[in-house]
Amino acid sequence: MFIQTESTPNPATLKFLPGQTVMNMGTADFPSPEAGSSSPLAKRIFAVEGATAVFLGPDFVTITKSEDADWDHIKPALLGAIMEHFQSGQPVIEGEDNSGGHAEHSGEDSEIVDQIKDLLDTRVRPAVAQDGGDITFHGFERGIVYLHMQGACAGCPSSTITLKMGIENLLRHYIPEVTEVRPVAA
Repeated sequence: MFIQTESTPNPATLKFLPGQTVMNMGTADFPSPEAGSSSPLAKRIFAVEGATAVFLGPDFVTITKSEDADWDHIKPALLGAIMEHFQSGQPVIEGEDNSGGHAEHSGEDSEIVDQIKDLLDTRVRPAVAQDGGDITFHGFERGIVYLHMQGACAGCPSSTITLKMGIENLLRHYIPEVTEVRPVAA
């Protein structure tokens, strides 16, 4: 098994490509070891000292390291943990599928929310997946769209620019009811 790695716009995050499917549907975000308890893969990764967050995409694993950890020191152990998991035959996530999709929304503005989700799915999410992250809909209230940033997008220095200059402008262009986009914490 050969695992490729790619840098991301977030210097504390690396994208690992194992060359096979990681998540059959959706994504999974584990911002802490406790959150990753349902994933044998995340548990193996968190066992490596310095790994602080794990994000699972369709064909990639994004890992965030602590500030004091050095990629040169922990990367070999992380590659070993990922390889060991895929050779073990264990599932990526046990039990219920944590798809990491959009939040549900109903009410008078549900048509607007459907348009927001459609634009996120077709224009935004494929682009941020290339950088090892994901952005999901969290809520819509009085013209403000709340988005959850995951994987490499969470804590990325350029995420504010991506949100304001990219996503906000896109949504405002296609959906006049949108006035602002804001991130929400996990």
